[in-house]
Amino acid sequence: MNGELRVGQAFDVHRIGIDPHRPMVLGGCRFEGLPGLVGHSDGDAIAHAVADAMLGAAGLGDIGQRFPDTDPELAGADSIKLLRRVAADVAAAGWRLSNADCSVVCDAPRLAPMRQQMQERLSTAAGGPVSVKGRRPEGLGALGRGEGIACFAVALLVRGSS
Repeated sequence: MNGELRVGQAFDVHRIGIDPHRPMVLGGCRFEGLPGLVGHSDGDAIAHAVADAMLGAAGLGDIGQRFPDTDPELAGADSIKLLRRVAADVAAAGWRLSNADCSVVCDAPRLAPMRQQMQERLSTAAGGPVSVKGRRPEGLGALGRGEGIACFAVALLVRGSS
C-alpha cells in the first residue's frame, strides 16, 4: 500500500436506559426487547466510536465537536447517518478508510447473531471495511452489572483514492 497512512483510536460508552420505548441500537441494528442506550442521538456506541476514530485519524476533531449534544436537531439522530457524514468529511479532506476494528464490551445483547449485519451497515456508512468483536466484562464493574455498553475502535486511513 503506497501513500500516507493515519491511525485514529476512539472509545465510547453509553448507559443503558430505562425507557422501554427507546430501542437498543448498535452498529446500525436494532436489538429488540432490550432498553436502548442513553444518548442525545440513538446512542449507538459502535457507530460513534468508528466515527470518532476516523475523525481523529484525519485530524478533523471529534464527534462531540461535529455533533454536539446541545443541538436540538440531533435529538434522536440515526448514528449511521452521522457516520456517513463523517465519512464524507474524511473523504473531502483527501482520506479514505482502509479499515476500522471495534471491540464492544457488554454481556447483553449477544452480538454474534447480528455481527454480519452490523459490519455491513457500518462498512457501507464508513466507506471501508469495519469489523466488530464482542468482549464480555465477566461481571466486572458497571459494564459487568449491565449498566452500560462500551466500544473501543481504531481506524486506519490512507491518503487519496484506491
